[in-house]
Amino acid sequence: MRVDLKEMPATPAAFAELAAAADRLLADIDQLTDADVTAPSALHGWSRGHVLSHLAAQASALERLLDWARTGVENPQYASREARDAEIEAGARGTAAELATRVRKAAAGFRRSIEELPEAAWRAVVRPFTGELCTPQRILVIRLRELEVHHVDLAVGYTFVDIPPSAREIILADVAGYLAQTPGMPDLELRDATGESVHTFGGGHPERPVVTGSRADLLAWLAGRSPGTGLATHDSGPLPELPRWI
Repeated sequence: MRVDLKEMPATPAAFAELAAAADRLLADIDQLTDADVTAPSALHGWSRGHVLSHLAAQASALERLLDWARTGVENPQYASREARDAEIEAGARGTAAELATRVRKAAAGFRRSIEELPEAAWRAVVRPFTGELCTPQRILVIRLRELEVHHVDLAVGYTFVDIPPSAREIILADVAGYLAQTPGMPDLELRDATGESVHTFGGGHPERPVVTGSRADLLAWLAGRSPGTGLATHDSGPLPELPRWI
């Protein structure tokens, strides 16, 4: 399936955006206790330890895709979904200090990999776990999205409102782009609190629902992290039902 999703150029500004997101996450992780990491996260069925284990493993998995781009030798993110899930589960049992160290080392490794990736490799085509063909510029978006959305999932007080606008716009475009090609996505238009159009799904039917709210609230809803708190439809009716995001 061909999916047109957001990319980030391989520039110092993009690298700085990712580094800042990682630093915000790490600052909150460093405050967690062993009891905190065993407590539930905002993701059903996952503790904070599961989220942190995933963040560490995912950075290493994305590095494998960067290695694929650099060498031309296929190197998938994960051997299988079962292997991915088992790695997350095993890592989730670590202490707060162990998990923080893993996330920190993984973030540093990913940062080093993108900063050292040769120019030609940025044009190479690889295939992430989600199945689409893309260049490493897409991997930058995946990493930014994972850092920010899962930071919210940790339920440590960081919300979609706290995501800087520059990062939030990239993630919002990415999530919307994915949903636009997902079966079952209804026709609708998103507008921000000023009335500016954010995204239109479907064929632009004149009677399509119009959902209005802040960009943070729109992103939370599209990403399945909110039932639509803070949003409203043009006719005051119920919000359309969305398919599940990844």
